[in-house]
Amino acid sequence: MKRFLIVLASTLLGYGLGAALGWGLLSALSPNTHDRAVEAVMSGFFIFGPIAAVIGGVLGLVYARKLPKL
Repeated sequence: MKRFLIVLASTLLGYGLGAALGWGLLSALSPNTHDRAVEAVMSGFFIFGPIAAVIGGVLGLVYARKLPKL
């Protein structure tokens, strides 16, 4: 159960960080002047967030497997 919670927490943390960083990155660097805010939010939540969630989940799984069994 502990390993599952570690993987779940790392997945959720990865999603949140990925969405926030993607939003910030696109807000700062997008050449779109018409709807930059919408582009940044949608890309952050639907592209960067899920990619970072998968990466975070895999890293959490690798970390959880290295924990000693109780």
